[in-house]
Amino acid sequence: MRSGHRLGRRFGWLWGAYGTSALGTWLAFGVFPLIAIQVLHAAPAEVAALSSVGALVGAAAAVPLGPWVEFRRKRPVLIAMDLVRFAALLTIPAAFAFGVLTFVQLLLVSVVVAAADITFRAASGAYLKTLLRAEDLLVANARFESTAWTTTIIGPPLGGAAIGLLGPVATVVADAVSYLLSALGIGAMGGHEPRPQRRQAARMRAGDLLDGWRYILADATLRRLLFNTALFNGLVMATGPLLAVLMLGQLGFAPWQYGLAFAAPSIGGLLGSRLARPLVTWFGQHQVLVVAGALRAIWPVGLAFLGPGTGGLLLVMGVELGLIFCCGVFNPVCATYRFERTATDRVARVLSAWAVTTKASAALLTAVWGVLGGLLGPRTVIGLAGVLLLATPLLLSRRPAAAVAALGASRLATVFCPGATDGRAVLSGVAKTAAYVRKVMVMR
Repeated sequence: MRSGHRLGRRFGWLWGAYGTSALGTWLAFGVFPLIAIQVLHAAPAEVAALSSVGALVGAAAAVPLGPWVEFRRKRPVLIAMDLVRFAALLTIPAAFAFGVLTFVQLLLVSVVVAAADITFRAASGAYLKTLLRAEDLLVANARFESTAWTTTIIGPPLGGAAIGLLGPVATVVADAVSYLLSALGIGAMGGHEPRPQRRQAARMRAGDLLDGWRYILADATLRRLLFNTALFNGLVMATGPLLAVLMLGQLGFAPWQYGLAFAAPSIGGLLGSRLARPLVTWFGQHQVLVVAGALRAIWPVGLAFLGPGTGGLLLVMGVELGLIFCCGVFNPVCATYRFERTATDRVARVLSAWAVTTKASAALLTAVWGVLGGLLGPRTVIGLAGVLLLATPLLLSRRPAAAVAALGASRLATVFCPGATDGRAVLSGVAKTAAYVRKVMVMR
């Protein structure tokens, strides 16, 4: 993003708070299973339950919080969720220091953190929409996306070094402190936030818990987008543990090679998020959403052909680079599109329902793919996920993805070669687009 495009002091504090907590999260990436294995000597079934059951129960616990957040000031909710995560995470090093840490405590903390994560996302999205003008939302979402990928690049290596020097509990402390710093940053934002108007009914009814899903399902565009996101994210995440088994076990990659294969390609997310706004300016929001969503689905099937050695490592890095670049373009555009399709007084409920759905589907698919991996082998099941992902673009638009891609190519020629109709002109337009993209990246 251009440094000259300023979104105000309050957004700067919110952005800084997000970056701090995101860095803490990636410093502690994968630390709960690691503690379960190294400290508590948990069985594989317990480690799997920690990853899937914790997320599922946390998502279920967050269901009533969406309607609750909608009719409250969002900034106090953000601070409260940060403090809840800070306090919950600190119980782990405290219990470890006194020698009383248990697997049940790890599971409970994972549930609390998952529920607080969903509530925080719902409140922050609703707050962001009231904080900025509509035309600034894509810029803000692209900055959040860029920050997310930056912390993805630097967090796990730093966290791994800290674990090697100080043990896994040290990164839990760092994650907890990041939430405290986030709460302090949000508290320093200042400004007045009006209290949302409550409905006539003073007490929340059981039916209110489904308001977010009702709103999404009543909108054909949001409905297709939710189904696409839940299926795509779930299938991609479901292959993660199987890739670890395949690479670290059957193919004999070293742990540092495994980490490099997924950390280095995150630069693609940084580049994609920086290009999201200019691409929307050139081709339009809906077309970028559909084309980027279609392109991101073609990469994962390549992981089924993963082999040993340098060639295999380069294959993983190439697939992940392409996938993450397309996600870097898609995610901020999708978030902005979702904001625009959602009424201001429904944002918290919609975002809460969205996050609950995606987290629950990811946890369920991870569990199912784990069972299938044991029956059919990790490579076969990874390939199956890749094939299913190829169908996900059908949920984004009623027009076939190929037709949308062809329309995009013709627009390239229209933008850079007005009046062009033949294939050479289209290729010329594509070449000029690539040159312009390089120029934009240099300028930015």
